[in-house]
Amino acid sequence: MNTQTTKLAVLGIGLIAIASASTVARAQVDEARSSEIGIEAYVYGYPLVTMEFTRRVMTNVAVAADHHAPMGQFYLSRTYPDAKFRDVTAPNADTLYSTAWLDLGKEPYVLSLPDMGDRYFLMPMLSGWTDVFEVPGTRTTGNKAQAYAITGPGWKGELPEGVKELKAPTDLVWILGRTYCTGTPADYEACHAVMNKYDLRPLSAYGKPYTPPAGSVDPAVDMKTAVREQVHKLDAGAYFKLLATLLKANPPAREDAPIVEKLATLGIVPGKDFDVSSLDPAVARGLAQVPRAGQARIMSQFQKSGTLENGWMFATRTGIYGTDYLQRALITAIGLGANRPQDAVYPTSTTDSAGKKYSGANTYTVHFPKGQTPPVHAFWSITMYDADYFFVDNPLNRYTVSPRNELKYNQDGSLDLIIQNESPGADREANWLPAPKGEFVLMMRLYWPRVESPSIIDGSWKLPAVKLEEK
Repeated sequence: MNTQTTKLAVLGIGLIAIASASTVARAQVDEARSSEIGIEAYVYGYPLVTMEFTRRVMTNVAVAADHHAPMGQFYLSRTYPDAKFRDVTAPNADTLYSTAWLDLGKEPYVLSLPDMGDRYFLMPMLSGWTDVFEVPGTRTTGNKAQAYAITGPGWKGELPEGVKELKAPTDLVWILGRTYCTGTPADYEACHAVMNKYDLRPLSAYGKPYTPPAGSVDPAVDMKTAVREQVHKLDAGAYFKLLATLLKANPPAREDAPIVEKLATLGIVPGKDFDVSSLDPAVARGLAQVPRAGQARIMSQFQKSGTLENGWMFATRTGIYGTDYLQRALITAIGLGANRPQDAVYPTSTTDSAGKKYSGANTYTVHFPKGQTPPVHAFWSITMYDADYFFVDNPLNRYTVSPRNELKYNQDGSLDLIIQNESPGADREANWLPAPKGEFVLMMRLYWPRVESPSIIDGSWKLPAVKLEEK
């Protein structure tokens, strides 16, 4: 080989090496960039994917029973959920649920409500993205008889006289009604009588005899694993494939245009099939890391989700989220179905006043000075959850403590609530919130909180600290 040939060969090898290094560098950039965008996309789509899995589980029955009902039909709770309930995180044991899932793609549904007398209720309606787009109820529309047609984003037509249109932003709608009940046998009976008059039917059946059809049961739907676990088990390919499908019937909001453009760079386009195997290998590698990283980012939002006060974190950014996708995803993960703050505020606490995680091995007290219990127009309570935000089994089947427990006040008019695993004794059980032996989470519910002082919304009412009692 002559000198010139040798020089050319060396030059060629060098060029190949440079090109190879450039390709590797570009692949690394593509992998990192796709992972970064993928995490954003995961957070953005988390509510929609979670809502779909929740819908599948809650409607996979032939007839309404055990917190499940076929599509387009109410499940009317007869008792509070118990510790076996796993369909929705942070369930409510203060009101009886009236839940229904609607597909508005074919036609609207009409919801008719009776005269409620003086019973507090609300019927929040959630879009596929978990935004509460309407809330008929005591606070907003009063307690007289009323009827609403819930219509999809593309529907146009005429409605019967006396029926008001509520336009949904997505075809998927979840009605998560709540009717207050004290839980006594007499009040259960009275509450059931009112709820039995809640009527939900397709618009084409309005004003006519109507019997809801039996639902279809899909044996492939996992009815045992908690919904959040099912969502978290999805790999990136399955997650984004489902998201792309769901985006067609549940269109992004206009203000979502920037994130929708980012989704498109990964091949996630509303209504188009997503196939991770067709992507550039570097992009596919980047996306493979997304689910776990996306879940971590969502849960990291907890400490930034609202105001931290005496160990309680509470947010007034619930129910309506705009482009705050991380907040929306966090509320989906720990409190799916949360109301607007005007209807309810949910202070949540994972540590005591000293910043240490709660343990059922300890005893804690919550002290309310005289006249300083939560200021609400409807009701308040404190709910006990395990570390995964589900109810805790206990001998009293008590998951909340609230004024309906006939609480015993101190001689000076103050109130002390007791939180521990073992009973504090029969004379103090009215004020006892049973805890598990391990870690737990507390959630306070303030329904229809006052907006005038004192109020949690403007900060003029302060949450009490949960104090560890020395043994």
